Amino acid sequence: MAERAASSRLSLAGSRELRRYSRHLLIPGVGLRGQERLASSRALVIGAGGLGSPALQYLAAAGVGRIGIVDDGRKKAEAAAERLRALNPSVAVDAIPLRFDGSNARELAGLYDVVLDCTDQFSTRYLINDACVLERVPDVFASIYRFDGQVSVFGPAPAPCYRCLYPVAPPARSVPTCAEGGVLGVLAGIVGALQAGEALKLLLGIGEPLAGRLLLVDALGGRTREVRFERDPHCAVCGDEPSILDAFEFNEEEDAGGAGVPEIEPEDLDAALEEAILLDVRDAHEAVRGLLPGSVHVPAAELEARLHELDSAKRYVVACRVGVKSRWAVGRLADAGFTRLAHLRGGLLAYGALEAGFDVF
Repeated sequence: MAERAASSRLSLAGSRELRRYSRHLLIPGVGLRGQERLASSRALVIGAGGLGSPALQYLAAAGVGRIGIVDDGRKKAEAAAERLRALNPSVAVDAIPLRFDGSNARELAGLYDVVLDCTDQFSTRYLINDACVLERVPDVFASIYRFDGQVSVFGPAPAPCYRCLYPVAPPARSVPTCAEGGVLGVLAGIVGALQAGEALKLLLGIGEPLAGRLLLVDALGGRTREVRFERDPHCAVCGDEPSILDAFEFNEEEDAGGAGVPEIEPEDLDAALEEAILLDVRDAHEAVRGLLPGSVHVPAAELEARLHELDSAKRYVVACRVGVKSRWAVGRLADAGFTRLAHLRGGLLAYGALEAGFDVF
């Protein structure tokens, strides 16, 4: 009787919907009831880039009833929403073109049944985790870098959270992003699909989620392995005596050092270099296409050992590919007593987009 009732409710959407989900309807553990459950569920995807794009497509194709897309790039959020509506018109899509921060984290997380962390900033990862723990919403986490990926499910209690696995964020700018170190494009599809799979299991209430397990994907070796971890009773947010009682965001830019150093916009670099020297801190493999005339090249990884080669009396504009390593380098130079510094916002990639004669790819 219950199964017939579910069939009746689903049939209200029409035979087209039944055909759309026909493969799901054949699966024991999903079937009509499961598809109804997906139709009434809500998923929030934070980040509409390499990981978010495949995850969003699979969630929409599976029939998740409402999908929220948070991305501070308005065009990315709205373009992703348009594509999902075209892929599956029966799914409601919320384009949320704003930055996920401390002012909205708990409110947004609390509106959905599951949150997918498709970001690449440590400050946002910790914020997503804390908001999800406090709102008792599962956090489906993933990260990618070069040939390696990670996937896990954090919380809600008694499952461990992100801080149980990584209690303290690494030093600011010490870990490169995909924009800095690169990533195999297909890896984003593989890991994003795994992320969507974990979210669907949670929404359906089936299978064994990756709670307390970190799945490591080695695309180069064609292998996966699993690391198990447990809830930390001393965890700052989900422990027995938590010290984090609300969702706050730490500022990676402030932690990176170099506070007060002026920023140079890419379009103003040429004028700035009339009185300053460009200090290019890109890695050697990033600078293979050449250097700007008159620039000094000291890779960030070698900066500590080569500080003696630089003249603190001279004025430097510090730059890297996208502005990550250079932010760290500015802080280190300031700590070493260099005062005549400026930082290139957006890095040489942004400058190259303006200058047809300079290609950093």
